[in-house]
Amino acid sequence: MWRIMFGRAGRRLAGWCLAAALLAALAPVSFAAEPLRVAYPDYWPFFTRSEEGYMTGFFYEIVSEALVRLGIGSTWRAYPWSRCQALVRSGDVDAMITVPTAERLVYAATHKNPFYLKRLKVFTTADHPKLAEIRDIRSIDDIFRLGLVVLTYHGNGWNDKCIRSRGIKTYESPLLKNVWLMLANHRGDIVIEWPMAAWPLIEEGGVGNRIVETDVSLDAMPFHLLINRDCPHAARLPEFDEAIKEMKAEGRLDAILSKYEGNQ
Repeated sequence: MWRIMFGRAGRRLAGWCLAAALLAALAPVSFAAEPLRVAYPDYWPFFTRSEEGYMTGFFYEIVSEALVRLGIGSTWRAYPWSRCQALVRSGDVDAMITVPTAERLVYAATHKNPFYLKRLKVFTTADHPKLAEIRDIRSIDDIFRLGLVVLTYHGNGWNDKCIRSRGIKTYESPLLKNVWLMLANHRGDIVIEWPMAAWPLIEEGGVGNRIVETDVSLDAMPFHLLINRDCPHAARLPEFDEAIKEMKAEGRLDAILSKYEGNQ
C-alpha cells in the first residue's frame, strides 16, 4: 500500500531541498519579463506552501523546473479548486494543473503528453456489508450494478465524466479531507482516489482504522499544465512538453517523485 512517508519534518526537508535545487538552476537562466501566474488548490503532496512560506510539492517542483528550463518564472497562489478554474477561464490567472477536459480546453491550451499519471484506487469501510463484492470490482459498470454511492469533492471532473455520467449516485464535499469523514460515517459506499494523497488525510481525520484501501484500480488521471489561450506563454507549451521529456530522460522526474513517495 502506498502511503506518505513524510510528516511536517518531511515537508520542510522537501522544501529545503527544492530551494537549494532551484537556486542552483536559476543562476544561468535569463527569464521572460512576465512570470506565469499559476492558481492551485492546497493539496499535499502536489503543491502546498510550508509554514516557513515556501512552495513545495512534486507537481510544483516538476512544473516550476520545466518552466525554468524555458526561461519562464512562475508565481503560485492557492485558491479553492472551483475558483482556480474560474480564474483561469477569465484570464485573471494564467495557468492551473489538472486533467484536460473538453470544457477546460475551450479556454485553456495544453501540451501533448501528461507529465504525471495519478492512479486511482477504490476505498471503502472495513465493516461494509458488501466488502467482498467491492474488493471484486473490475469496472465502473460493477459500481452501478452493485448500487454503490460514490463520495467525492466538488469540482472533480474525472468523477463527473466517468461516474456521475453513468448514472451512479454521487455525494460531494467542498473539501477532499471531509470526504473521508463522510465515508467513515457511512454517508456513502466508496471513494475513488489516489492513495498517496488519501492516506495522510485519512490519518489526519482519525479514521484510519475504519477505512480500507482495496486492490481495485479503475483508471489513471493524466495531469497537464493548462494555460489560458490568451496568455502569451501558451504558445510555448510544445517546448514545455519537450522539457518534461528531457527531465524524464535525465531521471529528474524520478528524483523529484522519490522525495515524496514511499512504499510502506
